[in-house]
Order: sequence, then C-alpha cells, then structure tokens
Amino acid sequence: MTRHPASSLRRQLLGWLLVATAVFGILALFDTYREAMTTANTISDRVLAGSALAIAERVVVNENGALEVDIPYVALEMLTSAAQDRVFYRVEGPPGHFITGYQALPTIADTHGQPTAYADATFRGEPIRVAVLQRSASTGVNSVPFVVTVAETTIARRQLAQAILVRSALRLGLMIAGAAAIVWIAVTLALRPLYRLSDAIAERNPSDLHPIDQQVPSEVQGLVDTVNSFMVRLQSALDALRHFSGNASHQLRTPLAIIRTQLALAGRASSLAAAQEAARKGDEAVAHAERILAQLLLMAKIDAAGSVVPRPGARIDIASLARNLTAEYVPVAAQSGIDLGFEGDGPAMVRAEPLLFGEMLRNLIENAIAYAGQGAEVTVSVRALPDGIRLCVEDDGPGIPPERRGEVLQRFARGGQDSSPGVGLGLPIVEDIAALFGAKLTLEDAVRGKGLAASIMFPACDPEPVSG
Repeated sequence: MTRHPASSLRRQLLGWLLVATAVFGILALFDTYREAMTTANTISDRVLAGSALAIAERVVVNENGALEVDIPYVALEMLTSAAQDRVFYRVEGPPGHFITGYQALPTIADTHGQPTAYADATFRGEPIRVAVLQRSASTGVNSVPFVVTVAETTIARRQLAQAILVRSALRLGLMIAGAAAIVWIAVTLALRPLYRLSDAIAERNPSDLHPIDQQVPSEVQGLVDTVNSFMVRLQSALDALRHFSGNASHQLRTPLAIIRTQLALAGRASSLAAAQEAARKGDEAVAHAERILAQLLLMAKIDAAGSVVPRPGARIDIASLARNLTAEYVPVAAQSGIDLGFEGDGPAMVRAEPLLFGEMLRNLIENAIAYAGQGAEVTVSVRALPDGIRLCVEDDGPGIPPERRGEVLQRFARGGQDSSPGVGLGLPIVEDIAALFGAKLTLEDAVRGKGLAASIMFPACDPEPVSG
C-alpha cells in the first residue's frame, strides 16, 4: 500500500500560527472596537457636558419671574467637530414648561440624582448621543429648576471608532505577516540538521550500517537513537547470515565430497558388500552434514538473539530439566560404554528459556560422551551455592590441557584429535547460550584430578512476588 507523505512541517506550524493568531486577532479587534467606542463616547460626552453647561449659565429669571435664555452659539459650535454631525438642544423649566429648542428632542426622565446624565437615543430617524444637565436659577427669594438637553448625531464618533479599528487591524495584519515570516525562517533554520541528516543517510553506501553520528535537535535524538539501534541489530543479523553462509559452505564441503565419493564407489562396486559399505559411509557423511547444519542453524539463532537486549526469561527449575535430559542420554551413553548419572536434590530456580537451556545441556552431555572415552564416568550435577546455581557436567576422561581450554571455546576448534567427531561448535554454543542468561561457562579440572568439569554458574534468581 502506497503511503502519501505527510504535509510539510513548516506549513503545519505556519498554518497553526495563522489560525491561532487570526482567532485571537478577531477577539482583540472586537475588544478594540468596544474600547474605541467607549473612548469616543467619553470624549464626546465631555464636549456635550461643556456645551450644556455654557447654555445653562445663560438661563436667567426675568422680571415676570419666568425663565429665559440667550443661547450662546459658541456652545453649539463646540459640537461641530465633524461637518456630517448635527447638533440639537432643548431648554425647559419646571415640569411641562418648554422654553426653547427642539421640543421633540428626547431627554432623560430619571437622572438617578446625577446633575449630568448621558444616554443614546434616536431623533428624526438618526442615532444621537444625549446629555442632560439639571440646574436652578435664583430669583433672590427662591430657585427655579430647569433642564438643559444637548444632543448630537454619532457620525463622528463612529468614524473615530472605525478609524481606530482599521488602524488596529492593519497593525495586527502586519504583526501576523511578520510572525509568519519569522516562523518560516526559524523553522527553515531549525530543520537544517534534519536536512543534513537526510543527506548523510542518502550519501551512505547500502552496506554501511554503522551508527549515525550527526548533530540533531533533542526532539529528534530519540528517533536517531532508535534508527541506530535498528541498524546495529540489522548489522548483527547480516553478520550472522554471512557467518552462517561462510561456515556452511566451508563445513559442508567435506561431508558432501565424501558423499559423492561413496556414491561413485558404490556405482563402481564389484560386489554387493562393497556397495553396501560405500552406502554406509555415505550415510554417515549425510548424518554428519545434518549435525553440522543443525549446529550452524542453532549458532545463527543464538547470534540473532544476542543482537538484541535479552530478556531475563521465566523462572524454571533447571534441576528437573537436567535430570530428565540426563535420563534421555543414559541409553546413548551406555552404547558408548559410558556410565552417565545425575546428582542434585531439590528445585534450582533460575531465569532462562527452556529450549535454549536444553540445547546447552545437550551439547555438554554429547561432548562428554564423545570425548570421555569408553569406560568413563560422566556426572551431571545441579547445586545451589551462596552466589548462584551451578550446573556442571564432569567426566574422568582425558580432559583438555589448561593451555588449550581458551582455544576450544573458539568456533570450529575441537578439543580432541582431528579425527574426533563433531565440528567444534559445541562449547562455543554453550558459552553463547549461557551469556544470554547472564551465566558464565568455565572449564576446570575434574574433582578427581582426572578429566574435565564444564561448569555454568547462573546468577541467583529473585523469588516470585507474592500476590496479595
């Protein structure tokens, strides 16, 4: 299935930035418009109050005790800040007594005790802002209350609020554009290590699997570490495959040559007995080749398991497993004239994988049977010691000289003569499997002073937690 590449990281970051900035920008513009209208109303209200106060100061009581006013046109000119706006006024005395101005002009009936009150209203189909000033004119004996109402249309203040809003929107747009440019440049610079990483990988030879040594941001270091770990495992797997191929071609060459030779001899045999003898030797060569192939496959499996961090495995009783495996090999040992036995009592718990443990012990027992010699004694023992569990396969055969014990742990090195059975993989396989379980193989002199003791010391196993 073809997977399409994800969208550019740069475009994703830029898109999220623009969307988030646009949302917050719209909210900011609403707040700016509200603040602009509040500011415009505050400024206009002060002018309206000043104009109403100028008119109120010209209200006097005439000789007849009635109120009269001489409208100062300077007070109305204070409101003509914009040519589009129109100004209205109204002066009235005691309730119901209209003095001058626009009689139908809306006023504020209840000022809540405030000397000056403001409100929005509509007059002649246009929105207006109204200011009402309550005062009293003195007659020398008493005071006559009156109300001055001044209003103007709201064209100028709306234009002021819109101008503030437009300028804010322009500033916000420039800010968004600048932030987008900065993000675009910053992301480009931040992605340069990834581009260098991509180029470094692209320039590599396909067979070059050594770890990547490239400076990358900390957020990407985890990915690089994972790729490096994968390449190490892949290199180990490829090495194991090369080793298996090389070893198989080398080790199987001789058995295959023997098989071909015996087949040729059987074909040219002058008697049935000679043909049967050639077939028997060919069959032995096939069995030997099968054993070589089985050992090589097991070694490849161990190499592949060692290329990853081994799991500790489940808790198993190796005493029980060793006892059963020893019993299986008693008939084989008896055919070779070897006395095979087991020593150990009680369970011995270690963390291991049963199948691999079985392969390890089989190799030790088969090596002892192959090299101990007829009439020898071979003992498999499992004992619990203060520092762990010890598995030992001991024989009283010829043993291995101390100076050669390190050599026989090398692959394809045999402890006996060149004509001895085996391919020299038994002890290396045992050592590699033991390492997977955190155990260690040692080759020592047998307790009797004659023969060889192959011991594997397993670390102590923590007890299973008790569920409450």
